Amino acid sequence: MKFLRFSDVCRSGFARGKRVFIRADLNVPMDDDGNITEDTRVRASIPAIRMALDAGAAVMVTSHLGRPTEGEFKLEDSLSPVARRLSDLLGIEVRLVSGWVDGGFAVGPG
Repeated sequence: MKFLRFSDVCRSGFARGKRVFIRADLNVPMDDDGNITEDTRVRASIPAIRMALDAGAAVMVTSHLGRPTEGEFKLEDSLSPVARRLSDLLGIEVRLVSGWVDGGFAVGPG
């Protein structure tokens, strides 16, 4: 049985100009001030995100913190600290978009 790996997709050029949706486990522990106390999960997501970016894909990453109640936004559930840490690790701005399900935003390659 032949498996198609994401690295194969990127290497073949198929991801160039396409949207790549990455569901990552970025549910990291945070202190009472909203600071990430351990970022192993964030750092572990970097290779796949970087591979997609380097392949010229428009990358969207989704995750959650804690156990949010569907349809109810609470500040403590915000992925803002994770977006900041991803920005630091990737060396590019990582925008945090809420309400993305309705498609009211643009995402471009890189």
